[in-house]
Amino acid sequence: MTQRDAAPAFSVRPDASQIGFLPSGGARAVWRRSRAHRILPERAPHTRERGSMTYGESDRPEPGGSEAREAAKERARELRELHKKKERRRRATVYLSVLGGTLVVLGIVAVTLITMNQSPARGPLNMASDGIKIGEELKAVRTGGVQPNTTPVASKSNADGVIDIQLYVDYLCATCGTFEQNNADQLRQWVSTGAATLEIHPIALLTTKSAGTQYSLRAANAAACVAEYSPDSFFDFHDALFTDQPEEGTEGLTDEQLVDRARQSGVGSIAKVTTCIQKKSFSAWVQAATLRALNGPIPGADIPAITTAPTIIVDGKKFSYTKDFDPKELALFVTDASGDQYTGTPTPTPTPTETPAP
Repeated sequence: MTQRDAAPAFSVRPDASQIGFLPSGGARAVWRRSRAHRILPERAPHTRERGSMTYGESDRPEPGGSEAREAAKERARELRELHKKKERRRRATVYLSVLGGTLVVLGIVAVTLITMNQSPARGPLNMASDGIKIGEELKAVRTGGVQPNTTPVASKSNADGVIDIQLYVDYLCATCGTFEQNNADQLRQWVSTGAATLEIHPIALLTTKSAGTQYSLRAANAAACVAEYSPDSFFDFHDALFTDQPEEGTEGLTDEQLVDRARQSGVGSIAKVTTCIQKKSFSAWVQAATLRALNGPIPGADIPAITTAPTIIVDGKKFSYTKDFDPKELALFVTDASGDQYTGTPTPTPTPTETPAP
């Protein structure tokens, strides 16, 4: 018998001691031949448990068979259901997010609407309505100031026969200057004689129109300072701010020049007024009062809010003026608004009220 014939017929694998120690190619050939005759153990069939998506070797559906198609359909159905569930969750999340955001916005709007008309700082004395009311002999009606986190209160109604005039004005506004130049004399006459009251509301609409100096805001603040410390000089100071009025787009008057205008108008307590102007003590109030005028409401008026300056309201009715501000036009409107019939006289004026003898 040859060495080749003596090789085991069903050797599985050479002993570990033989690997690497057979010196000849014949041993390698024996090992290869034994591998060729290896008998593998019989595999037990695999079955798929109920509800399992894993197939064993023996029960895996053949490609293209009916079972494979059914399995694919089932898998597709499950994927569709899973997608629908994810989409429903996504929509619910989006809806809740939008709803939550809407509620937050509504809450913010509600809080804003409640607080918008509240003053962040104390307003000047004698301007509880955000305006100062000038009456007979150009005397100011005394009131408190708007307190922080409160809203202004409307001025008391006039006595019968006394016309109520409200004026919303920006001291940089050129149109306001034209109105003042053309109507200041007759307004002074009506108010000083007691025929009418004039409630002046300084607002700052043109704060950004003065080359960065915020003149509109500073001038309104100066007016508030005069209302606080020298209210009976307010009408004259108001008039002085329109004398040689600065043009829009310029720097306007300096704080020192505003103090000079106050001094020239006979303002008392000039030291306190000067400090108030320099520190801009009522600038926050001016800004709040301006927003209140723009957002409304306007007490006792037929308009919801201020949209332009000047705005003139006579006994609750807005005066629709022309650009020339003819004094006769205003006089006619005042007469009509007061309920008196216009007589056709060239310059009709309201009738002063009689002052009872002491």
